[in-house]
Amino acid sequence: MTDKSMARGMASVSEELKERLGRRNAEVATLGLGYVGLPLSVEFAAAGFKVTGFDLSADKVNGVNRGES
Repeated sequence: MTDKSMARGMASVSEELKERLGRRNAEVATLGLGYVGLPLSVEFAAAGFKVTGFDLSADKVNGVNRGES
């Protein structure tokens, strides 16, 4: 793959992402549901995005699934 073809590929990915964000049909994944990840996930969800959160702490994940912050 040449630098030019890679740049074209990246541009098309960037444009697709912009379109999906504008239509609110992009899916967001958050790694870590702590002080930053959880509020960020909530804001994306409130803006209409489908959000999937990941965390290594089963207790934290279970709490979030129960609606606890």
